[in-house]
Amino acid sequence: MMEPGREPGGSRFAQLPRFAGLILLFVLFLGAIDGLGEGFKGLGSGLLDGFFQASANPFVGLIIGILATTLVQSSSVTSSLIVGLVAAPESPLPFEHAIPMVMGANIGTTVTNSIAALGHLRDGKELRRAFEVATCHDMFNLIAVAILLPLEIATGFLARLSGAIAGQFGGLLGTGIDYESPLKGIIELVPMPIQWFAGIVTGSGEAAAALLAVVSVVLLVVALGLLVRTLKSISAGRGEAALHRVLGRHALLAMGAGAVVTVLVQSSSITTSMLVPLAGAGLLLLDDAFPVTLGANVGTTVTAFLAALAVSGANAHWGFQLAVVHLLFNLVGILMVYPVSRIRQIPLAAARRLADIAVANRSLAIGYVIVVFYGIPALLLVISRALGL
Repeated sequence: MMEPGREPGGSRFAQLPRFAGLILLFVLFLGAIDGLGEGFKGLGSGLLDGFFQASANPFVGLIIGILATTLVQSSSVTSSLIVGLVAAPESPLPFEHAIPMVMGANIGTTVTNSIAALGHLRDGKELRRAFEVATCHDMFNLIAVAILLPLEIATGFLARLSGAIAGQFGGLLGTGIDYESPLKGIIELVPMPIQWFAGIVTGSGEAAAALLAVVSVVLLVVALGLLVRTLKSISAGRGEAALHRVLGRHALLAMGAGAVVTVLVQSSSITTSMLVPLAGAGLLLLDDAFPVTLGANVGTTVTAFLAALAVSGANAHWGFQLAVVHLLFNLVGILMVYPVSRIRQIPLAAARRLADIAVANRSLAIGYVIVVFYGIPALLLVISRALGL
């Protein structure tokens, strides 16, 4: 029997405003990427020389990626910004400089679930279970970067392999000179009022371009944050139920679930942070959580591809190729670490050891997050700049 005042099919259409909001936020997100590119185009090469010079050192680029991601709490934001910089119409960030930054973003994104684990500080048993699940993400990314960054510096295999893969889409993307994103006509409307406002406030020239870039970054962060929140409200509960159905059954299913949920909510931080309270409650074991975490790493690369759709012009292909690098880095890392049991246990054993230390001294758990994700990268960046590296 129908409840009074409830229309037939009402529940079916109840989500329509949220889906409409998702479309709007998606357009705003891509428009912010477009505005960022236009802003850097107006700035010219002179203002960016110092930044490019700093990123020329691959280890400094790695640090920049880590620190930027920890500050904005999202690798999606960082990877989107880097794609926009690489594909900028003028004075783009060199592609080779961007690869270590993307790797750094992978490390920086793990700070969110580590912070979530600190919510269990009052209970030692909960803290141990939550902290080891949170930090297995840290350990995997650190190991992957420790192996793949020197290998990339020595051989450039990610750059070459991504170029070969991106080249297969030449019929779609062309050379980048004639390519126009099918979304371009819509998303280029977003920066227009910002450009108008920048012109009113600062006049024209580099000041207006700088204001456009700054406002575009703010819009990017806000739009992505709201996008994640809206997606989470629509699908997080279903995603958690899906994880419960596949966890412990098969690693590939668990990885697939992690990837799918991350694509839905556009944030690996949400997926991995969702595992932390489950682990703290004793509902999830570290060995079952690990493949979900790896799948989340793969799923978050979709954001870079979405950002690549927002750019056009002579350098658009570099943005797409960098998105391919982001995907390859995570896939190769999984193939290196997960298939062999003894190797797979290395990040898990490190995570368990960190959890033991955190339980023995709760202040060290807090110190770990502050020092590893903020203190060390900031200190190394200051030192490298002081030494002119």
